[in-house]
Amino acid sequence: MSGSAKTFRSRRSLLRWAAVSVVGFFGLTACATPDDAAPTVRVAAQPAAAGQSAGPGETGASSAGVNLSPQQNRITTPKVDSIAALVPADIRKRGTLVVTGSAGSAPPLRFYADDDKTVIGAETDLAYLFADVLGLKVELRAADWAQNFVQIDSGKADAFISNVTVTEQRKQKYDFATYRKDDVAFEVGKNVSGAITRPKDAAGLKIAVSSGTNQEQLLLDWNKQNQAAGLQPIEISYYQNATDYYLALGSGRIDAYLGPNPSAAYHVAVTGQTRIAGVVSGAGDALQGEIAVLTKKGNGLAPAYAAAINETIANGSYAKVLGRWNLSSEAVSRSAVNPPGLPAEG
Repeated sequence: MSGSAKTFRSRRSLLRWAAVSVVGFFGLTACATPDDAAPTVRVAAQPAAAGQSAGPGETGASSAGVNLSPQQNRITTPKVDSIAALVPADIRKRGTLVVTGSAGSAPPLRFYADDDKTVIGAETDLAYLFADVLGLKVELRAADWAQNFVQIDSGKADAFISNVTVTEQRKQKYDFATYRKDDVAFEVGKNVSGAITRPKDAAGLKIAVSSGTNQEQLLLDWNKQNQAAGLQPIEISYYQNATDYYLALGSGRIDAYLGPNPSAAYHVAVTGQTRIAGVVSGAGDALQGEIAVLTKKGNGLAPAYAAAINETIANGSYAKVLGRWNLSSEAVSRSAVNPPGLPAEG
């Protein structure tokens, strides 16, 4: 057993807490960037404290200044006619962008408001902001991770905005317009020592991921490196629901969970029961991963999105949205269409 495995497994007896319900809280620090789909976590709102009144549109359903109600009072920006003209004619005529995304991934990215049905979060705010520049309304839809790609393939949705990482494999079928950096985090019990920032740190550990994400591919790549170096392989476990992987982490059935860094940082701040053992690029050692709007390949929508994103960067509204959700460290200086992505397997 590797030294890192001993360090983590020797601490398993300390990881015996029950799953903690995530409540409205937003004291995030050192937040980097998300990656692919995260399992569903629903935020239970807390009532306003005695003697305090709710802010505009908050109906008392906020904590630490975060509005968890369906009425989000989003940051807006004006339409730019020259950029709106870049949108494909059929979508311009319709007047609406159909935007799909995961059905409530972990906060602060895309999650349910206190009515338990309205999807809110940073991804939703950005979807509306980019549409403002294009002069279009947004029809927001939610689906399971894999079904979002089906929505794009079938033409039922125009854009997939939900922590989608640019990968070389996906670029064969889709176009991308980047809007955020992409880092992922290893979350462990708060009393577990050690760092996980390199393949050898993870050797011999049991680490959970969501299936079909680039977090999974990252661990598979690390396994290849460890095996080539004669180290123990990582034991990869798969969970799709947040309750399941946090129960597994708490009971010691897994050593760590690898997921989007903003979601991990949020959970650490909310529960106080875990810590981040390491943050790495979602695209691996050689490339800074990027999150992007995904569109159907060749339909011309991605360049329009890139122009809209760059307009929001220039006019400051983009920074305001990221700041609202404490994600400023994830900002990009410019949107790019189809940049280098996570390398294809093989």
